[in-house]
Amino acid sequence: MLKRENVQEQGTRNHALLNVITPVGLGFFKSSLELGENMGKVYGLIRYPQKVEVEWLSRITNIPSTIVSIGWRPVDNATLINAISHSVVQQRGLAEGAKDPLSRQRAEKAADDGEKIIMQIDREGETVGLMSVSVMPIAKDEKTFKKVCRRAESMVSVMKCKMRVIPNLQKESFRHISPSFPTNAKIESILQKIVPISTFVGGFPFASSGFNDGEGYYFAQDTSGGLVIVDTWRRGGDRTNSNFVIMGNSGVGKSTAIKHIILSEFMKGTKILVVDPESEYKDLCFNLNGDWINAVGGSAGMINPLQVRPSPRDDEQEKEADRLYRDEGYGMNESGNGQLSELAMHMKNLEIFFNLYIPSITDMQRAVLKKCLIELYRNFGIIWETDISLLKAEDFPVFSDLYQLVQKKAEEEADRQVYADLALLLYDIAEGSDSFIWNGKSSIKDGAGEDNGSGSIIVLDTNALQETSDHIKRTQYFNILTWCWEQMSRNREERVLLICDEAYLMIDQKVPQSLVYLRNVMKRARKYEGALAIISHSIVDFLSESIKQYGQALLDIPCYKVLMGTDGKNLKETADLYDLTEAEQELLLARKRGHALFMVGAKRLHISFEIPEYKMLYMGRAGGR
Repeated sequence: MLKRENVQEQGTRNHALLNVITPVGLGFFKSSLELGENMGKVYGLIRYPQKVEVEWLSRITNIPSTIVSIGWRPVDNATLINAISHSVVQQRGLAEGAKDPLSRQRAEKAADDGEKIIMQIDREGETVGLMSVSVMPIAKDEKTFKKVCRRAESMVSVMKCKMRVIPNLQKESFRHISPSFPTNAKIESILQKIVPISTFVGGFPFASSGFNDGEGYYFAQDTSGGLVIVDTWRRGGDRTNSNFVIMGNSGVGKSTAIKHIILSEFMKGTKILVVDPESEYKDLCFNLNGDWINAVGGSAGMINPLQVRPSPRDDEQEKEADRLYRDEGYGMNESGNGQLSELAMHMKNLEIFFNLYIPSITDMQRAVLKKCLIELYRNFGIIWETDISLLKAEDFPVFSDLYQLVQKKAEEEADRQVYADLALLLYDIAEGSDSFIWNGKSSIKDGAGEDNGSGSIIVLDTNALQETSDHIKRTQYFNILTWCWEQMSRNREERVLLICDEAYLMIDQKVPQSLVYLRNVMKRARKYEGALAIISHSIVDFLSESIKQYGQALLDIPCYKVLMGTDGKNLKETADLYDLTEAEQELLLARKRGHALFMVGAKRLHISFEIPEYKMLYMGRAGGR
């Protein structure tokens, strides 16, 4: 029998497991300990604030490089009520006999708090108990260890709690905090404080798992596996718009995230417009029976920049445009109803267009060009008072018409050289290599009247633009953007989401007007049930000194920010811009695919995009996999 017992005893001991869980060495000192190669120190919370917020314990459990233990033990309510009642009587007596105002206020506060607890326990039947919290910072070297300890002490102090090291009991404290040992009675007697169960449960970091707007769609999961349900069109509090900004290095999952958002919004009935520089959304578009358009011109993808489009204006923009055109003295520039005409507004867009296309254009050439444009529109029966909504795409001039008019002026006008030079600048766009992009009647459906397409997703593929020069690329992006804004602002009750992928391509530091236009679209989209999503690799692209006042607005305005893995200067700029904590910076520096810091208004979540398989099938193979 003895032999059998010895065999059984040896068989139950797993030496391999013991070797894994046993540290290299343990050392305990008065106020610290050594855990293998790591240094540690066990603190205990000995005082808590009078009032706490929901999930208040999560701020303690999320301190980087720390291990936290939270204990709870229910107590008998009747005994506790008697003890608190006795304490209330004592505090009232102290308040009455106090000679200085500070002591009297503290005693009165303690008595009031005691009476509130008695009310919660006696009248509302709330359970109370003894809670203990211990915190152990840990690090491999002394410099880092001191930094971690200071950060933990500072975080607890900000929460109006008090934490101190447990001296001469570091061994017992380590056992108390370790899952390998039962709770230590001596440590509990030092740390336990009476707390209502509502305070304990409401503060527990996993008590409120996930994020839920009550409606909307599944967005992602948080670190504890809770669902993040977001209604991106909700208004109120710190959420004033539906704009997105999504940033991160290549390969961290940006395309998958935005396609996931597109599919979710599509199922909710939102109209989707996508500017696609890498042909990543073609399969998704076809799988959703949408309209895929080659936006580099041709018979099916032409957007005529000379076609005047209705452009809704708020009061501020209307006053600005009205002032500009009155000052330039072009004569009649109001429509019959007293509002600034659509043609006058479109002339400002054309000014930006030509500044992007011909960066070297002089002030004299610009003035002559404006004069020719006004005459050209007049030749086509379009004046300041014309109701643009009654016209079709065939009723507007094209660049070959403008080129012929300028050539004619070069022969007739006294200042022929200015017109001749301008004609040379317009040759490419009218008859040369750039004419296939812009010289023609608009062939993309306007989304108005009988031409309105039934598809609720339109992808404007600009992949072929990547082989062209920068000024052509940015000019066409601006042209596309003006068309998209017309779609977004046409119907104030229709939800429209514009996705600008690789948004850095729209930035020209020498000619920032395109970026200004993009910023204005983001600022005004909420008034028309529209939303703009900016997707790019680097925040640095938007923060150059010459464009920072516009680029930073594109990063600040959105209520929904998805920050994915990044490093280097971009991480530093991101941390400065969004005031990231060290833990949030470590999340981005890890560059783990599918993980992100998600900002919903003022709330911040560490999320992971767990995409259902059926959605992955819709996404296709180009990017995002």
